[in-house]
Amino acid sequence: MKTKMQKADKQGTAVAEAGRVLREGGLVAFPTETVYGLGGNALDAGAAEKIYAAKGRPSDNPLIVHIARMESVYELAAEVPETAKKLMDAFWPGPLTIIFRKAAHIPYETTGGLETVGIRFPDHPVAQALIEAAGVPVAAPSANTSGRPSPTTAEHVWEDMEGKIDWILDGGSVGIGVESTIIDVTGEVPMILRPGYVTKQMAEAVIGPVATDAAVTRQVDETVRPKAPGMKYRHYAPKAPLTIVEGEQRAVVARINALTDQAIAKGKRCGVIATDETQALYKQGSVLSVGSRSSEESIAHNLYAVLRAFDAEGVDVIYSEGFQDDHLGSAIMNRLRKAAGHKEIYVNS
Repeated sequence: MKTKMQKADKQGTAVAEAGRVLREGGLVAFPTETVYGLGGNALDAGAAEKIYAAKGRPSDNPLIVHIARMESVYELAAEVPETAKKLMDAFWPGPLTIIFRKAAHIPYETTGGLETVGIRFPDHPVAQALIEAAGVPVAAPSANTSGRPSPTTAEHVWEDMEGKIDWILDGGSVGIGVESTIIDVTGEVPMILRPGYVTKQMAEAVIGPVATDAAVTRQVDETVRPKAPGMKYRHYAPKAPLTIVEGEQRAVVARINALTDQAIAKGKRCGVIATDETQALYKQGSVLSVGSRSSEESIAHNLYAVLRAFDAEGVDVIYSEGFQDDHLGSAIMNRLRKAAGHKEIYVNS
């Protein structure tokens, strides 16, 4: 298959053509405010199967359905609870996916065999225009090979998807850089299945108490059927093994320096994920700053690009500082833990 990549032009011709490709059962990668998505017609079982094949994604890992109008949710969900309406009013369009009971006409290929469906109204002009042009809801996981760091530029998509999909719609670099928050409203208590830019504190300010699924912070048993993307399988991972080192800053820097010394002595190429505040404290290896600790937004925005940069360098092992596990930091640590396969070292001061 020949993949076409084209910038989203102001005249809308590229978006219109990409919409036609989606409508006819093809696959189009496109930008959202979080990461690039790999889109297919959410109502077409064959298109969903193409998405799984292109990504190499397990078929029990459900896809998120993207819409461009608020009222579309009533066509796709069997019921819309009051809790969901409050979340929609507060955070849509935006980086929040809500889990509903699915309408009967949504194929199980889209939902990973589940009776529920994740729906999101993205806050990105190209994404909204594409969904409108397609005239169908668009199922779209991140546009990367399954398990790899998610793409935040069209070039990242090309690295993974060239020759596997029909179109890449280039809308430039994304804004947020980590996937949407996922909240399940089908149970008695709303449940965060994946943290993101919409934090637990933000959601609770709108709907009251919100629980957090255990899969956010620890490895899930292989027998568990995931209700949302990112819960069960290793995700967001670079090619080299990644270890997170957590604790007081000076102790973390000392431990990472010791680990890189040991690895380099064995002939390994090391990557270190540092911050603006600590980058100069590391003496060996390839040291990349993921952003400033004073701005969690910068860390979220740069995380996947840094992981992909280490892939391009061909490092053998990566060590990363840990981050505050609250607010947006919860999303950052969730992605890092999944990327590391939950390999973490805790150091004391």
